[in-house]
Amino acid sequence: MTTYFLAFAGALVLAAGVTPVARHLAARAGFIDHPDARRIHKHPVPRLGGVAIYLAVVIATILLGKRRNFNELGAILIGATGMSFMGLMDDRWGLRPLAKMLAQILAALLLYVNDIYVGTFHHPVLNLVTTVLWVGFITNAINFLDNIDGLAGGVSAIAAAFFALMCSFSGQYLVGALSIAVLAACLGFLFYNLNPASIFMGDSGSQFLGFILAAIGIKLNFPENVTFVTWMTPVLVMGMPIFDTTLVILSRLRRRLNPATTPGQDHTSHRLVRAGMTQREAVLTLYIVSFILGLLAVFVTEASISEGYTVGCFVVIVGLYSLWRLEHPPFFGNQKEHQK
Repeated sequence: MTTYFLAFAGALVLAAGVTPVARHLAARAGFIDHPDARRIHKHPVPRLGGVAIYLAVVIATILLGKRRNFNELGAILIGATGMSFMGLMDDRWGLRPLAKMLAQILAALLLYVNDIYVGTFHHPVLNLVTTVLWVGFITNAINFLDNIDGLAGGVSAIAAAFFALMCSFSGQYLVGALSIAVLAACLGFLFYNLNPASIFMGDSGSQFLGFILAAIGIKLNFPENVTFVTWMTPVLVMGMPIFDTTLVILSRLRRRLNPATTPGQDHTSHRLVRAGMTQREAVLTLYIVSFILGLLAVFVTEASISEGYTVGCFVVIVGLYSLWRLEHPPFFGNQKEHQK
């Protein structure tokens, strides 16, 4: 518990202290998010908050890290650093989707060669492919989710909190401390990012959070239950960003748009606002959904095969209905469909 407390306090203080500095430097360095078709803010906002999140998590984790875990911890932090740096370049100059995808693949391969990979299957090629797909999808999902004040940071904080809780169940204290650092960094940043936000995390933050949460999800271990059930645990914890990204991809494909290069106000949060919610109400609603999915994930860690797959089927059915419902009025359609 002492390790958890130190990780939380250190990351929280660092994030809360560095974010105002990043906000001040962003304007001078040209890291400004101007209103466009994707965003719903009305005025330019600095977007260098990801640097504060990055520094808070990395510094707190390195100070609390143990030498025997250096290879795995180092691989996670090096990969996350690469994602944050790539996001920083994208925030300032813009990068092509292919360049970002290649960087994500390399980061996922770095995890794999350091024995951090999805081990659900008994064939190494399947595990490798699944690892790359998981890391790439979750990294982009958090990036997609960063579309309204406080959403990506809050959902990442909730996911990190549940990861930390489940790590404490299985005795994975270092991974738990990393999760706690992510939680605290997000909370320190959210003080400035909740609506109306005075700073955005930018891709340097969303790419970093997505990658590190994907890595933590892979590292989760539940020796008292079977993998045939527990593979659902990280999927449920990350269910909100997975759902939002799936919704956007399917919706854009339906409208014959390129999901990777066609921006638009067609995310879950945008649709809730379009249906009559305020921005804060929409964000709070998605926080609640994330929290419920986290509770279900905790249940699955101790569930039998039949119980686990009953929960999984229920979530899939609700998710499919929600995908269908959000494509119809008042959430979408029968009006000018927004594009980025």
